[in-house]
Amino acid sequence: MSQVTETTIPQQAIRQLFTEARTHHAWLPKKIEDSTLQSLYDMMKWGPTSANANPVRIVFVKSGKAKEQLIPCLMPGNVDQTKAAPVTAIVAWDERFYELLPRLFPVAPQMKGMFSSNKEMAGFSAFQNASLQGGYFILAARALGLDCGPMGGFDRVKVDEAFFKGTTWKSNFLCNLGYGDASKLYPRGPRLPFDEACKII
Repeated sequence: MSQVTETTIPQQAIRQLFTEARTHHAWLPKKIEDSTLQSLYDMMKWGPTSANANPVRIVFVKSGKAKEQLIPCLMPGNVDQTKAAPVTAIVAWDERFYELLPRLFPVAPQMKGMFSSNKEMAGFSAFQNASLQGGYFILAARALGLDCGPMGGFDRVKVDEAFFKGTTWKSNFLCNLGYGDASKLYPRGPRLPFDEACKII
């Protein structure tokens, strides 16, 4: 455990967000209200992004019809857990996020032109910052008492065709949401220690 103390953030919050939070693959039959999903977004949106671009876009797959569209896009090992999850979020990014920069970053409206004239830079920035927002998404969900099952085992072309055809949105990763069945968790995997993963120079 780091030197974080109760004076900065309660230890229970650290446990809920990080040290005791787990990736879940089995779910209890408990629904998630639409208001909870809205609260999730309203919390995560405050995390920082470059030029306040906020390129993340999210589709909450909740209805039976929408799940039927999603299931054929998944790798076989992800089908059962996704069927059982109350909600599956498609965490995506908008290729033309820069169209909103005059509103989101009014201190430098010229940023729109910088990105619109450089497709490679815009694509990298959108994916990078939407991925960052995906991390905020998971933490916000955990803060609200939800469990998460993020996954990359799906066909992105199929997902984009099924859910984003005719738009500038592109899928990044999926995240099952719900209340995990802790009785079906397997032993937690190890993490790298500081000295293996970090350097102070």
